[in-house]
Order: sequence, then structure tokens, then C-alpha cells
Amino acid sequence: MLTVVLPVYATLLITTSVGAVGANLTLLLLFMSHLKLRTDSWALTLNLSLCDMIFGLCVIPVAIYSSILDGGIFSNDGIPCQILGFLFVLLLLASLNSLVWATVDKFTEICFPLRYAQMITKKRIWIILVSLWIYVIAVAALPFLGFGEYRFSKEVFMCLPSFNTSSTAYGVTLISGGVLAPVLAICILYIAIIHIARNQAKRGTFMCNDQHCYYVPIRSYFRNTLILIVSAFYLLVCWIPSITISFYEIFYSHNVPVIAKMASTWLVVLTSGVNPWVNSLSQRKYRKALRESWRKLKRIFQDMGSNSEPPSENERHSSIQSHQCLPGHNTVTSVQT
Repeated sequence: MLTVVLPVYATLLITTSVGAVGANLTLLLLFMSHLKLRTDSWALTLNLSLCDMIFGLCVIPVAIYSSILDGGIFSNDGIPCQILGFLFVLLLLASLNSLVWATVDKFTEICFPLRYAQMITKKRIWIILVSLWIYVIAVAALPFLGFGEYRFSKEVFMCLPSFNTSSTAYGVTLISGGVLAPVLAICILYIAIIHIARNQAKRGTFMCNDQHCYYVPIRSYFRNTLILIVSAFYLLVCWIPSITISFYEIFYSHNVPVIAKMASTWLVVLTSGVNPWVNSLSQRKYRKALRESWRKLKRIFQDMGSNSEPPSENERHSSIQSHQCLPGHNTVTSVQT
């Protein structure tokens, strides 16, 4: 069974790694080329994208390497395994909590449009980011302080926190506070946004910026509501299986089927590639910036292609005629005749 499932698992990891790096790199390039995307809260999205891209560059390729070499240097739970486990927890928690605060930003923008500029400021965003990183570093470093441990999982070929009956307090705290609470917070905020957007769509509303206020049509709210529903659904689908299996391992000593553990781990890893599309590139301003960048890139390639093509027969003939019509050439021709 494992010989059949392992190539599929490795292929999924490779695809996810390429997708995560490509999608997040695209988002970072959009930030670099479009200054209008750099709002007061853009640092939250930037932090989320960087965490997901580093995860796709560092953590997932190591899992692919381990699946090919049956663990390699990571199978003995040494220093490389401890570093990899630390990065796994650090980047996933940083990504998940960045998503929480990005959702809080959306909630504030929709529910308090007139006071949004006063509530969400650059100073508060930086305070949130510093506090977030202090929190995730402290949680990821707990096994180094004697609370829990990182061990190589032969089922998924990754170094992960070890969940068993001997570390119940650590496992429950990590899963409940570090994963389940953020996921539920995001879903609750999405539900609140959908409810408020539905009420606003019924009566119509105006959105205001620094220059003017404008009317927002009903279809705009319904479209944004659909995006939020998809975001909440994919988040639950990707995290609930892993949370369930983790709690099962904490309270019961029975082994979880390899296929179930591989599937749940891959779904968690998949979030690093899906996050930029669902939470950023699905928004109108990002889609517009992406189209503009694509048009510019297309024009550049067209110009390069047109410059590299040799001139046609008609162009050469017309250039010869124009060259012969110069005064100096007409004089030489008349003298020779």
C-alpha cells in the first residue's frame, strides 16, 4: 500500500511547493510594481505571503527529499530534525495568525468604513506584527525548553510536534490555542462580515475614502460574500482533519492510518499555496494589478519579438528606394549615365 501511495504523496508535495512559491512570488511582485496596493495594512498580507513562500521553499522540499531517501539525515531526530520541526510550527502559526489579523482588517473595513482610517494605522499594524512574531517564536521554541518534542514522522516524512498521552498538556495547548482558536476566529469573523454585508446589501450603502463617498451596488456585496464563504470552507477543509487526528493521537495510543495522516498533512501544507489566491488575488484591486502587469509583460515580449525579426522584402525594397532618392545618390547616378 505504501509503495502505491508514496509516489502520489510526493507528487502532491512537489505540485504544492511549486504552486506556493509561484503564487506568493506573484503577489510579492505585484506589491513591488504597484504602489497603490501598499495600504496601511498591506504589511499583514506581505507577512502572510512571505511565510507561505518560505514554507514552500524550505519545509516542503525537505519533506520531498525525505520521502525519496526514506528520511535521510532527519530520521534520527537530531539537530536538523529539530530545526525543521521548529520552522514547520513557526511558519504555519505565523501564516495562520497573519490570516487572522488580515481578516480582522477586512472586518473593520466593511463594518466600520467611516472610522477605518482611524482604527487601522501603520503604528498599530507594526505593533500587531511584532507581537505576532514574539508569540509564534515562543510557541515554536517550547520543545527546546522541555515542553513537548519534535520527532521525525515516518508516515509523512516530516519533523513534527510529537502528540501522545505523555505530552497531553503540550498537545492540547498547541492544537487548541495555536490552531483551533485562530481557525474558529477567522470563521466567526467571516460569518459576521457576511451577515453585515447582507444587511447592507438590502438597504444599499456608501463607501468613503479620503476624497469622496460612492455608492456600492448590491452585486458587489454578494460577490464579496461568495469569496468569504469559499475562504471559510477551504480553511475548515484543510485544518479540521489534522486537528481531529492530532486530538486522537493525544488521548488515544492507537496508530492513525498512514493514508489519513498523509492526506491531513498535505491539506495543511496546501494552505501555503491557496492562501494568496483566496485571500488576496481574488480581490478586485489585485486582479486589476495582475491584468496590468500581464499586459506590460506581453507588450515587452512583443517588442522584443518585433525587434529580433529580420525586415521583410517589402521593407527592404522601400528602404532601397528611399536610399536611392537621396540627393547625393541622384547626382552620382546622373553622372554615371
